[in-house]
Amino acid sequence: MGKITKYLPSALVGSTIAAPLAYIAYIYQKDNHQKQHAVLRNFPLLGRVRYMAEHVGPELRQYLFSGDNEGLPFSRMQYQDIVKAGKYNERLIGFGSSRNFAEDGFYIRNSLFPKLRTELKVDNSQKVTTYQYVIDNEGLMSRKEHREEILTDPYYLRDEDAVVLGDGYCRQPFRIKGQVGMSAMSYGALGENAITALSKGLGIAGGTWMNTGEGGISDHHLAGDTDLIMQIGPGLFGVRTPGGEFSWEAFKEKADMEKVKAFEVKLAQGAKTRGGHLEGQKVTEEIARIRLIEPGKTVNSPNRFTEYDSFEKLFGFIEEMREIGGKPVGMKIVVGDVEGLEEMVQIMKDSGKGPDFITIDGGEGGTGATYQELADSVGLPILTALPIVDELLRQYGVRDRVKLIASGKLITPDKIAIALSMGADLVNIARGFMISVGCIMAGVCHTNTCPVGVATTDPDLQDGLVVGEKMYRVANYVMSLRAGLFNVAAAAGVESPTMLERKHLTHKDIQGRISSVGSMLHKIEQEERKEKDVEDLPVKN
Repeated sequence: MGKITKYLPSALVGSTIAAPLAYIAYIYQKDNHQKQHAVLRNFPLLGRVRYMAEHVGPELRQYLFSGDNEGLPFSRMQYQDIVKAGKYNERLIGFGSSRNFAEDGFYIRNSLFPKLRTELKVDNSQKVTTYQYVIDNEGLMSRKEHREEILTDPYYLRDEDAVVLGDGYCRQPFRIKGQVGMSAMSYGALGENAITALSKGLGIAGGTWMNTGEGGISDHHLAGDTDLIMQIGPGLFGVRTPGGEFSWEAFKEKADMEKVKAFEVKLAQGAKTRGGHLEGQKVTEEIARIRLIEPGKTVNSPNRFTEYDSFEKLFGFIEEMREIGGKPVGMKIVVGDVEGLEEMVQIMKDSGKGPDFITIDGGEGGTGATYQELADSVGLPILTALPIVDELLRQYGVRDRVKLIASGKLITPDKIAIALSMGADLVNIARGFMISVGCIMAGVCHTNTCPVGVATTDPDLQDGLVVGEKMYRVANYVMSLRAGLFNVAAAAGVESPTMLERKHLTHKDIQGRISSVGSMLHKIEQEERKEKDVEDLPVKN
């Protein structure tokens, strides 16, 4: 016993040194003799350090090295704006803007005589009960905070300013008292806890809507007291026969649901102008029931509706949906082919047919899974696409019957106000709402391994997302956006954000020159005309 006690410290010290050295020697030999990786073969240990740095690099940049306004798709500052609005109901900043004013960009034209708060046409007569966090004490390694119940203003539009989809064209038009809603996100792409928290949070805020995504209407979309826009994609999930054709019977069932207020036919999505693929292992009994497909069987969706390859056929389909369902029918597009778009508007004018609303998704829009080439380079950004569509609808005299919904990184009140000034009536947000329920922008939505339980159906990972906690952050976030819109409207000298127009917006380039949206559209038309003139030139022999 005495000898053991005597030599034990030396043995522990020896093993503490020997074990790591032995492991390093093992790794060195293993990497040096493997044939797959050249870096590891030539520099066994250094190569592993490189791989480790590459693996944790995004996190290090996000938290330590990137500036507040750096990083894509959203900067640290933009991310924090959403979190603070949702969790702390806090949107004030100190010291000043960190925007780089030397860069080009859009600016709201403020009035010399802004509107007083008492002059705003806002409906805050019905207060909303929600929860916010209050920080009690914050140290280097800890933060003590508590949650408290509050009554807050919802910032609804007044009844006379409500945006109405299908007004005068549908038996049941959709009346909306807020201009911000949730973009299409399917159950399956997001887990049940995330969808449920979003549904309940939007229901608490009221005056908004939830787009189901093309995966159909799940029980989780219906969990809260919010209105739904059901999206129908080429896969016809939720409205298909066993043979894969459109089912009018299933459609009528959905149209008869009280919470379903409108339908959206999806032609394209900003970052995902392609078809879909759903592995059979992901088609659970629940997914199969919602999408009306067979459990366990792989399903491929085409990149367009196979039955509707012309605007005449598509508009006929929309007309029949509106007649049978009695509710507004819109379509979701990505703008790229401006000539094709003009052809569509011409047919709308000549036939008197067409959608009740058009959702324009910018090329910068998000998705759970796509290819880099489609996400980076297919489709125009929203602030280029939106005024083009708005102008074409005006030129052909059909703008009054079609509402425009814009989407594409419009996650803050100023960005939304710019879109409204460019012609949007409403704005869709997806990733902003994902952040409000806990998304940390890990970028693994397509792997089912989302570490915070948002974009995953893994029950263990979803356990981290507590619905009763996150739903209030959703409510706070959407109400903060509406409050911010009224702030911008007041600064621009109008009583409501519904009154924002092109004249309230200007663009400044890097030389400091300013231009209006109208002059920018004129330049686009000139460029289009030049390109057409070149195409019309006779081919040289």
